[in-house]
Amino acid sequence: MLVPLYRHVLRPLFFRMDPERAHELAMRALAACSGSPALRGLLKAIAGRSDAPALAREVFGVRFPNPVGLAAGFDKNGVALRAWEALGFGFVEAGTITARAQPGNDRPRLFRFPEQRALVNRLGFNNRGADALAAHFSALRTAGQWPSIPVGINIGKSKITPLDQAVEDYLHSFRRLHAYADYVVVNVSSPNTPGLRQLQGREELSALLGALQAANRGLERPRPLLVKIAPDLADGQIADVAALADEHALAGIVATNTTIDHSALPVDRRGETGGLSGAPLRARATAVVRLLASQTRLPIIAVGGVDDAESAREKFDAGASLVQLYTGFVYGGPTVVREIVSALGRVA
Repeated sequence: MLVPLYRHVLRPLFFRMDPERAHELAMRALAACSGSPALRGLLKAIAGRSDAPALAREVFGVRFPNPVGLAAGFDKNGVALRAWEALGFGFVEAGTITARAQPGNDRPRLFRFPEQRALVNRLGFNNRGADALAAHFSALRTAGQWPSIPVGINIGKSKITPLDQAVEDYLHSFRRLHAYADYVVVNVSSPNTPGLRQLQGREELSALLGALQAANRGLERPRPLLVKIAPDLADGQIADVAALADEHALAGIVATNTTIDHSALPVDRRGETGGLSGAPLRARATAVVRLLASQTRLPIIAVGGVDDAESAREKFDAGASLVQLYTGFVYGGPTVVREIVSALGRVA
């Protein structure tokens, strides 16, 4: 009953709103649910059971109750962590978080393409900053409001920080936030921060990963450190990233971020700047996962076009250990995780 209610009634209502306004309203509701046992119970009832013990797995030393997670970018400030757990996600990735608080790019900056089941965003890492979010996460833990599912923290470069100071910028975020992370993702692949993708160059990425891993090894309990890459890299560049990940003993790779290839969109909308996510990214993201799996034995978190059990299974068959949703959740609604996990569990 809830599936047609969302997809034929609630989603059309949301889709009449400005996309970012709809997202903000949804996040406020989810944040309220996150802090209320009664509302979390309601979310669980709405989402349905997503128990699938056969799907539980350990990846880079972290135990995941199921392999379907929420991708970074949806809950940038980690305001609804327990709500995602109630909706059945096996893990959640907060962020992207930058060393400095920043408002992001000018609005409008989020666009829907329902016929393509896609989004384009140029949000630009809008978030409260590493210091404020470290305080927020500490308060959640103190209040007993931390979820039982793994929480990843995704860190990126502050827009105002010059590229030649990027390493220290990332280190600040890592030092402030590692204590709250089951794993940390180094985001060098968003198309919405000027120059950021230059950090995927072999020399630049090696320097960044080396500095972060050195800081990580100095911790009493080092965190699994991963890097998130763009789907727009050439195959040789992807192989270089895999080699660097092995060289710096990373825990894994997240593949992929959004794409600047807008060829799947209507001709008159292809000039909309920003990163494209959703169904049109599915094939390329899968190809990147498959290529990475041929180059390294490190675990891969796959994201890009995952919106049902078939697309999730495609990523696992290509070599992924875990998958994440973003746009698939927007279009699929609160039952989509249950649907994916239940279907995967039936054939596990």
